[in-house]
Amino acid sequence: MKHAFPKGAALGLAAVLASGACARLDHLGRPPSFSDADAGREHLAMSVPGLPQRLEKVEPVDRSSLWSGSRNSLLGDRRAGDPGDILTVVIEIDESAEISNTTDRSRSASESLTLGSFFGIPQNLERVLPSGASPNDLVAVDSSSSSSGDGSVKRNEKLELRIAATVTDMLPNGVLRIQGSQEIRVNFEIRELLVTGYVRPEDISRLNEVPYDKIASARISYGGRGQITDVQQPRYGQQISDILLPY
Repeated sequence: MKHAFPKGAALGLAAVLASGACARLDHLGRPPSFSDADAGREHLAMSVPGLPQRLEKVEPVDRSSLWSGSRNSLLGDRRAGDPGDILTVVIEIDESAEISNTTDRSRSASESLTLGSFFGIPQNLERVLPSGASPNDLVAVDSSSSSSGDGSVKRNEKLELRIAATVTDMLPNGVLRIQGSQEIRVNFEIRELLVTGYVRPEDISRLNEVPYDKIASARISYGGRGQITDVQQPRYGQQISDILLPY
Protein backbone atom coordinates (compact mmCIF):
# COMPACT_ATOMS: atom_id res chain seq x y z
CA MET A 1 0.00 0.00 0.00
CA LYS A 2 1.51 3.28 -1.08
CA HIS A 3 1.08 6.44 0.98
CA ALA A 4 0.82 9.63 -1.05
CA PHE A 5 2.88 12.55 0.21
CA PRO A 6 0.55 15.46 1.07
CA LYS A 7 0.54 17.96 -1.75
CA GLY A 8 0.38 20.96 0.61
CA ALA A 9 3.38 19.75 2.60
CA ALA A 10 5.35 19.18 -0.57
CA LEU A 11 4.59 22.68 -1.82
CA GLY A 12 5.51 24.17 1.57
CA LEU A 13 8.80 22.29 1.66
CA ALA A 14 9.58 23.37 -1.87
CA ALA A 15 8.82 27.00 -1.01
CA VAL A 16 11.13 26.88 2.03
CA LEU A 17 13.95 25.32 0.04
CA ALA A 18 13.45 27.81 -2.78
CA SER A 19 13.47 30.80 -0.45
CA GLY A 20 16.61 29.54 1.28
CA ALA A 21 18.30 28.95 -2.04
CA CYS A 22 17.29 32.39 -3.34
CA ALA A 23 18.60 34.02 -0.16
CA ARG A 24 21.95 32.29 -0.64
CA LEU A 25 22.05 33.11 -4.34
CA ASP A 26 21.47 36.81 -3.60
CA HIS A 27 24.82 36.92 -1.78
CA LEU A 28 26.64 34.91 -4.42
CA GLY A 29 29.86 36.74 -5.30
CA ARG A 30 29.10 39.63 -2.95
CA PRO A 31 30.10 40.31 0.66
CA PRO A 32 27.37 40.21 3.33
CA SER A 33 25.58 43.48 3.92
CA PHE A 34 25.81 45.51 7.12
CA SER A 35 22.71 45.77 9.26
CA ASP A 36 20.93 49.12 9.33
CA ALA A 37 22.56 51.18 12.08
CA ASP A 38 19.72 53.72 12.04
CA ALA A 39 17.15 51.03 12.88
CA GLY A 40 18.55 50.13 16.32
CA ARG A 41 17.77 51.48 19.76
CA GLU A 42 21.06 53.39 19.79
CA HIS A 43 19.99 55.73 17.01
CA LEU A 44 16.54 56.03 18.54
CA ALA A 45 17.96 57.00 21.92
CA MET A 46 20.21 59.65 20.38
CA SER A 47 17.50 61.16 18.18
CA VAL A 48 14.59 61.50 20.62
CA PRO A 49 13.33 65.11 20.65
CA GLY A 50 14.03 67.00 23.85
CA LEU A 51 17.39 65.44 24.69
CA PRO A 52 19.67 67.79 26.63
CA GLN A 53 22.24 69.56 24.51
CA ARG A 54 25.57 68.48 25.93
CA LEU A 55 27.53 71.06 23.92
CA GLU A 56 26.88 73.89 26.31
CA LYS A 57 27.41 77.49 25.37
CA VAL A 58 30.15 78.95 27.54
CA GLU A 59 30.49 82.67 28.07
CA PRO A 60 33.75 84.18 26.83
CA VAL A 61 34.69 85.05 30.42
CA ASP A 62 34.47 81.39 31.47
CA ARG A 63 36.48 79.98 28.56
CA SER A 64 39.82 80.60 30.26
CA SER A 65 38.71 79.42 33.71
CA LEU A 66 40.12 76.07 34.89
CA TRP A 67 37.44 75.80 37.56
CA SER A 68 34.42 75.88 35.31
CA GLY A 69 31.89 73.13 35.96
CA SER A 70 30.96 72.59 32.33
CA ARG A 71 31.68 69.32 30.53
CA ASN A 72 34.16 71.09 28.23
CA SER A 73 36.34 72.33 31.09
CA LEU A 74 39.47 70.67 32.42
CA LEU A 75 37.68 69.33 35.47
CA GLY A 76 34.31 68.73 33.82
CA ASP A 77 32.59 65.39 34.14
CA ARG A 78 32.49 63.81 30.69
CA ARG A 79 31.04 60.49 31.79
CA ALA A 80 27.88 59.19 30.15
CA GLY A 81 24.79 59.75 32.24
CA ASP A 82 21.81 60.54 30.01
CA PRO A 83 20.01 58.66 27.22
CA GLY A 84 21.93 59.16 24.02
CA ASP A 85 25.36 59.43 25.69
CA ILE A 86 28.14 57.10 24.57
CA LEU A 87 30.58 55.16 26.74
CA THR A 88 33.22 52.51 26.11
CA VAL A 89 32.76 48.92 27.30
CA VAL A 90 36.05 47.13 28.01
CA ILE A 91 35.82 43.34 27.62
CA GLU A 92 38.89 41.53 28.93
CA ILE A 93 38.12 37.90 29.69
CA ASP A 94 40.99 35.59 30.65
CA GLU A 95 39.54 32.71 32.61
CA SER A 96 40.39 29.08 33.11
CA ALA A 97 38.74 26.42 35.21
CA GLU A 98 39.54 22.78 35.87
CA ILE A 99 37.35 20.52 37.98
CA SER A 100 37.83 16.80 38.60
CA ASN A 101 35.63 14.58 40.76
CA THR A 102 35.87 10.89 41.59
CA THR A 103 33.31 8.98 43.62
CA ASP A 104 33.48 5.35 44.75
CA ARG A 105 31.03 3.74 47.13
CA SER A 106 30.34 0.15 48.22
CA ARG A 107 28.21 -1.47 50.90
CA SER A 108 27.41 -5.02 52.01
CA ALA A 109 25.08 -6.32 54.74
CA SER A 110 24.02 -9.70 56.08
CA GLU A 111 21.31 -10.47 58.63
CA SER A 112 20.18 -13.82 60.05
CA LEU A 113 17.83 -14.81 62.83
CA THR A 114 17.25 -18.21 64.46
CA LEU A 115 13.78 -18.73 65.82
CA GLY A 116 14.41 -21.91 67.79
CA SER A 117 11.34 -22.89 69.83
CA PHE A 118 9.72 -19.49 69.93
CA PHE A 119 6.32 -20.31 71.51
CA GLY A 120 6.04 -23.32 69.20
CA ILE A 121 5.72 -21.10 66.11
CA PRO A 122 8.59 -22.77 64.17
CA GLN A 123 7.05 -26.20 64.71
CA ASN A 124 3.71 -25.03 63.37
CA LEU A 125 5.39 -23.39 60.36
CA GLU A 126 7.14 -26.64 59.46
CA ARG A 127 3.76 -28.22 58.84
CA VAL A 128 2.87 -25.52 56.31
CA LEU A 129 6.26 -25.09 54.57
CA PRO A 130 7.30 -27.43 51.78
CA SER A 131 9.49 -30.38 52.63
CA GLY A 132 13.13 -29.46 53.22
CA ALA A 133 12.35 -25.84 54.07
CA SER A 134 13.17 -24.36 57.45
CA PRO A 135 11.51 -21.42 59.21
CA ASN A 136 14.97 -19.87 59.62
CA ASP A 137 15.18 -19.48 55.85
CA LEU A 138 12.38 -16.87 56.01
CA VAL A 139 14.36 -14.39 58.10
CA ALA A 140 17.80 -14.57 56.45
CA VAL A 141 18.71 -11.29 54.67
CA ASP A 142 21.81 -10.69 52.56
CA SER A 143 22.40 -7.55 50.41
CA SER A 144 25.21 -5.68 48.69
CA SER A 145 25.48 -2.54 46.54
CA SER A 146 28.21 -0.51 44.86
CA SER A 147 28.52 2.62 42.73
CA SER A 148 31.32 4.60 41.15
CA GLY A 149 31.58 7.82 39.15
CA ASP A 150 34.22 9.95 37.51
CA GLY A 151 33.90 13.43 35.94
CA SER A 152 36.15 16.28 34.85
CA VAL A 153 35.74 19.78 33.36
CA LYS A 154 38.50 21.83 31.73
CA ARG A 155 37.85 25.26 30.22
CA ASN A 156 40.04 28.11 29.00
CA GLU A 157 38.74 31.40 27.59
CA LYS A 158 40.51 34.58 26.53
CA LEU A 159 38.85 37.58 24.90
CA GLU A 160 40.00 41.21 24.65
CA LEU A 161 37.58 43.64 23.02
CA ARG A 162 36.44 47.24 23.26
CA ILE A 163 33.12 48.56 22.01
CA ALA A 164 31.27 51.86 22.19
CA ALA A 165 27.80 51.52 23.68
CA THR A 166 24.91 53.97 23.90
CA VAL A 167 22.82 54.77 26.94
CA THR A 168 19.32 53.86 25.80
CA ASP A 169 17.37 54.43 29.01
CA MET A 170 17.66 55.51 32.65
CA LEU A 171 15.72 53.48 35.22
CA PRO A 172 13.94 55.14 38.16
CA ASN A 173 16.77 54.09 40.52
CA GLY A 174 19.37 55.84 38.34
CA VAL A 175 20.79 52.70 36.70
CA LEU A 176 21.59 53.10 33.01
CA ARG A 177 20.56 50.63 30.33
CA ILE A 178 23.21 50.39 27.61
CA GLN A 179 23.34 48.74 24.22
CA GLY A 180 26.17 48.61 21.73
CA SER A 181 26.85 46.94 18.39
CA GLN A 182 29.89 46.77 16.16
CA GLU A 183 30.35 45.22 12.72
CA ILE A 184 33.64 44.75 10.90
CA ARG A 185 33.73 43.40 7.37
CA VAL A 186 36.89 41.70 6.13
CA ASN A 187 36.57 40.44 2.57
CA PHE A 188 33.43 38.26 2.59
CA GLU A 189 33.05 37.87 6.34
CA ILE A 190 31.42 40.18 8.89
CA ARG A 191 32.45 40.00 12.53
CA GLU A 192 29.71 41.11 14.92
CA LEU A 193 30.04 42.28 18.50
CA LEU A 194 26.93 42.97 20.58
CA VAL A 195 26.64 44.04 24.21
CA THR A 196 23.66 44.95 26.39
CA GLY A 197 23.14 45.33 30.12
CA TYR A 198 22.71 47.69 33.06
CA VAL A 199 25.40 49.98 34.50
CA ARG A 200 25.59 52.13 37.62
CA PRO A 201 26.79 55.68 36.86
CA GLU A 202 29.38 55.45 39.67
CA ASP A 203 31.00 52.41 37.97
CA ILE A 204 31.87 54.50 34.91
CA SER A 205 35.48 55.71 35.15
CA ARG A 206 36.74 59.22 34.49
CA LEU A 207 37.81 57.97 31.06
CA ASN A 208 34.15 57.17 30.33
CA GLU A 209 34.85 53.42 30.37
CA VAL A 210 33.16 50.55 32.18
CA PRO A 211 34.53 46.98 32.49
CA TYR A 212 32.29 44.13 31.49
CA ASP A 213 32.23 42.68 35.02
CA LYS A 214 30.48 45.85 36.23
CA ILE A 215 27.56 45.30 33.84
CA ALA A 216 24.51 43.62 35.35
CA SER A 217 22.59 41.14 33.16
CA ALA A 218 25.38 41.48 30.61
CA ARG A 219 24.74 39.89 27.24
CA ILE A 220 27.89 39.77 25.11
CA SER A 221 27.90 38.16 21.70
CA TYR A 222 30.93 37.86 19.43
CA GLY A 223 30.44 36.00 16.20
CA GLY A 224 30.21 36.45 12.48
CA ARG A 225 28.34 35.83 9.29
CA GLY A 226 29.50 35.33 5.77
CA GLN A 227 31.14 32.70 3.62
CA ILE A 228 33.42 31.26 6.31
CA THR A 229 30.63 30.98 8.87
CA ASP A 230 28.35 29.54 6.19
CA VAL A 231 30.78 26.74 5.37
CA GLN A 232 31.25 25.86 9.03
CA GLN A 233 27.54 25.19 9.52
CA PRO A 234 25.99 21.84 8.52
CA ARG A 235 23.49 21.89 5.70
CA TYR A 236 19.77 22.30 6.48
CA GLY A 237 19.04 18.72 5.48
CA GLN A 238 21.68 17.39 7.84
CA GLN A 239 20.35 19.53 10.70
CA ILE A 240 16.81 18.25 10.10
CA SER A 241 17.99 14.65 9.98
CA ASP A 242 19.94 15.10 13.23
CA ILE A 243 16.73 16.28 14.91
CA LEU A 244 14.43 13.60 13.48
CA LEU A 245 16.64 10.50 13.58
CA PRO A 246 16.75 8.92 17.05
CA TYR A 247 20.10 7.20 16.44
